[in-house]
Amino acid sequence: MSEQRVLIEVTDGVADVRLNRAEKRNALDPAMFAGIVEAGETLKKDPSVRVVVLSGEGPDFCAGLDFGSFRAMRDGERLSASAAVPPGNGPAKATGQRAAYVWAELEVPVIAAVTGNALGGGLQIALGADIRIVSPDATLSVFEVAWGLIPDMTGSQLLPELVGRDVAKELTLTARKVGGEEAVAIGLATKLDPEPRKAALALARSIAARNPHAVRAAKRLLDMAGRVDLGTGFAAEQTEISALIGSPNQVEAVTASFEKRAPVFKDV
Repeated sequence: MSEQRVLIEVTDGVADVRLNRAEKRNALDPAMFAGIVEAGETLKKDPSVRVVVLSGEGPDFCAGLDFGSFRAMRDGERLSASAAVPPGNGPAKATGQRAAYVWAELEVPVIAAVTGNALGGGLQIALGADIRIVSPDATLSVFEVAWGLIPDMTGSQLLPELVGRDVAKELTLTARKVGGEEAVAIGLATKLDPEPRKAALALARSIAARNPHAVRAAKRLLDMAGRVDLGTGFAAEQTEISALIGSPNQVEAVTASFEKRAPVFKDV
């Protein structure tokens, strides 16, 4: 059942990943949680994947927890805990956290294409991406407080990095809904486009055409920024550049540029 919740198609290094529960606005039930984590863990093991595009089937990205989960909470149950997910060894331990953070854990860039609703857990999943492209009419919200809850799918830790601590508090404490334009203005989203998935796929293809080892190294370094001291970050820069200079893909990038042709990179 879980494999039907998330669709994956890999073409020329771009993994097109779609949440597949359109009739329920891609709401999160145990099977959806399992499908999302399985998808991320599967992509980690595929060396042919250079970029991931994450979107939702139908008009919505993800409307958050489904109503069955809220009904269960009245009896003290947490349905996400019943999802059968593969083991992981990262900082995210709870199922919901892993559904969001598995995208941050990928070595390759992840681009979320957000249309319609991205509420609560749905927004937190988008926060796990490296880049978020949203439609002007998208609706984003840290919605948990409206249900008497708090964002517990890594959002409390990742959101302040994007929008600042004060804005993160305002959004979290009010459950206010934000449109696409405001989301970009406050840093909750990266850019605005009337066709987010089309724009995300085009961006993904352009990134996939670059040296995949340089792209992965850049993501590693940028993810370190602000989380480690400068000495550690500067040393990591030198480690990464030393590994890249003279490597087959780096030589191919230079050669292809001089020969005015498209480079042909190797993934391993």
